[in-house]
Amino acid sequence: MVIKCRAAVAWGHKQPLVVEEIEVFPPRDHEIRIKVVATGMCHSDLYFLVDCEGWSGFPAVLGHEGAGIVESVGPHVTKFRPGDKVIPVPITQCGECRFCLNPESNLCHEEVSHITSRLKCKGQTLVQFAGISTFSEYTVVSEVALAKINDSAPLETVCLLGCGIPTGYGAAINIAKVKPGSTCAVFGLGAVGLAAVMGCKAAGATRIIVIDTNKDKFEKAKVFGATDFVNPKDHARPIQEVLVEMTNGGVDFSLECVGNVDVMRSAFESCVKGWGVSVVVGYTESGEVSTLPMQLLAGRTWKGCFFGGYKSVESVPKLVDEYMAKKLKVDEFVSHRLPLDRINEAVDLLVQGKSIRTVLEISQVQ
Repeated sequence: MVIKCRAAVAWGHKQPLVVEEIEVFPPRDHEIRIKVVATGMCHSDLYFLVDCEGWSGFPAVLGHEGAGIVESVGPHVTKFRPGDKVIPVPITQCGECRFCLNPESNLCHEEVSHITSRLKCKGQTLVQFAGISTFSEYTVVSEVALAKINDSAPLETVCLLGCGIPTGYGAAINIAKVKPGSTCAVFGLGAVGLAAVMGCKAAGATRIIVIDTNKDKFEKAKVFGATDFVNPKDHARPIQEVLVEMTNGGVDFSLECVGNVDVMRSAFESCVKGWGVSVVVGYTESGEVSTLPMQLLAGRTWKGCFFGGYKSVESVPKLVDEYMAKKLKVDEFVSHRLPLDRINEAVDLLVQGKSIRTVLEISQVQ
């Protein structure tokens, strides 16, 4: 049956989100309808709502970093059943395509961003952002974009393992492959950047330099392992020159967690010649990256990743188990908790740089 519920609808670019009554239609073949319990407010949601001028995906229900409970399953679904605790994932894993079968990639041929939406409001079809839409009490997702997790996991916390934490943590461990005793630089101290710091620490880095224009975030960065703190506003010259001087030639690894092409270049050029590795983690569709050819010819490596290189469906349950075993910080990322009705406050907190992660409490667990 069709479920009527509340959702925060984005009607247009730079417009406040509006909590509306929407209709959520039943799942079709290989789809699952879930009751969303909690979701994080990720910067990617903000990017498409506010910054991405050319995005035409309105009206939409944003949100992609959530956790919930299976309400019903469509035909031919065998891996999930009502009552399962689950986390939707923005990177699919069908397990059968060329990309899934290659251990070097976490991409998948089964894109779900073009999924036929199961959401409607006032007679209009709502775009399901990333094929997920967790700013709604109920949503429908593809079975290749859903991870079944530990039944005892607290959904109001592990929802953050649906995007930001794996993205930064995995970028350090899986993609940069940070080594023990190394020196790292992390640009940007949102949730993704802090997770990258945590990944560098877990991999054994002995010096972790963090760079952000908001000095108020430095204390929080210490919690995750940061050792040195640099505010570009305190320096008149390019920040890569400052870092090269601080580290006797450059850092071993750098991670750009801002989503800005100029910062990407700064992060890359802060690496030491010969073996330095820089990873682009931040998302943007604005501008092109560039550097002098000699920066590459000198032996530096420039690479990027989605979702920290994790094969999503199989990896998220393992990350949840690591959290449950107290081997992975998650609670420390939560700076605010708000109900769905106050979602625009969560947007404002993120715009103003006053939050790390605001968790929106969407539904009660029964």
